[in-house]
Amino acid sequence: MKLIHCADVHLDSKLLANLDERKAKLRREEILNTFLRMVDYAAENDVEAILIAGDLFDTARVQAGVRHGVENTILKHPDIDFYLLKGNHSAAGFLDGLAELPGNLYLFDTEWTSFVLNPESGGNIVLTGAELTGESAGLLYSSLVLDYDKFNIVMLHGQQQNYLGKNKAETIALGELKNKGIDYLALGHVHEYHMEELDKRGRWCYPGCLEGRGFDECGEHGFVLLDIEEESLKCEYTRVPFATRMLHTVPVDVSGCSNSSDMVDVVTDVLAEAQISHKDMVKVVLTGRLDVTVEKNIDFMIKKLEDSYFFLKIYDETGLVVDFDSFLLDESLKGEFVRQVKADETMDEETKAAVIRYGLQALAGEVIE
Repeated sequence: MKLIHCADVHLDSKLLANLDERKAKLRREEILNTFLRMVDYAAENDVEAILIAGDLFDTARVQAGVRHGVENTILKHPDIDFYLLKGNHSAAGFLDGLAELPGNLYLFDTEWTSFVLNPESGGNIVLTGAELTGESAGLLYSSLVLDYDKFNIVMLHGQQQNYLGKNKAETIALGELKNKGIDYLALGHVHEYHMEELDKRGRWCYPGCLEGRGFDECGEHGFVLLDIEEESLKCEYTRVPFATRMLHTVPVDVSGCSNSSDMVDVVTDVLAEAQISHKDMVKVVLTGRLDVTVEKNIDFMIKKLEDSYFFLKIYDETGLVVDFDSFLLDESLKGEFVRQVKADETMDEETKAAVIRYGLQALAGEVIE
């Protein structure tokens, strides 16, 4: 039996932190399409159930087009069962908008709810899940009773930690779930893929989100495919990258560059060497140390590079250095300014470098950024 474990799709997310309205709308459509493509993948690969471990939607108020897209794909695939945890981003808006709950969509309560996933072929694969709330979370662990002879999947949404914490509604105490007969703990909430051993029998897994939305979600994203042999109950786990675009944060050392054009060339070479696709989203972080006299125009650099990628931004984290010796014999106002800053004992070296840089820009009539 094949299953898909996904989570944190966050359909209908605003996505305006980095993108303008046009590109944000396109990304929202892409994320919805990635979810729909995943369902098509399931149909083409004999997947019988899709486990959605929370946050299918980003908000309780879901646009009609998104709601209808999800509802239609569930109805269009009656041979696939969908098991949905609402998560901390409520799905109530989506559910309230449905005229009737599709027969192949299953929900969970604040108490443990169990479903037999393969009733026609032995009934030995069981999914158990619950919605965590402040009232129920502390009691759930002691009330979880599983049949050790079954392949047991438990689905929860929250932040894992080793032991039961005070914020029970948002944390999953792994220590309380050990030795309960769990074979696979299907989790949601953390947007990066992570799989580890739970105990000698089972493992826990965050599949990560289907698509990265911001630069705190860089790298590959997708879902986990479970292939369970129904007689031996042995399972193979495969992480399936599935995102339409990837996000990258790329540090680029521009030490030694003389001007913005030099920096563009260095950034171009680094991005080419990293083999970043032109359809992806890129955050370049400039690092290294530059002489205070070096011309550096971030807007110019972005304009030179942004057309090569779906989205590109540049963060400047370079440090400044001052070659004081080059100003020792300079009799101009510039030289006198640098010498006075150097002699000031109230400033550290980094502050002196910044003051000198801004001062030289002002003396040259440049716009100070």
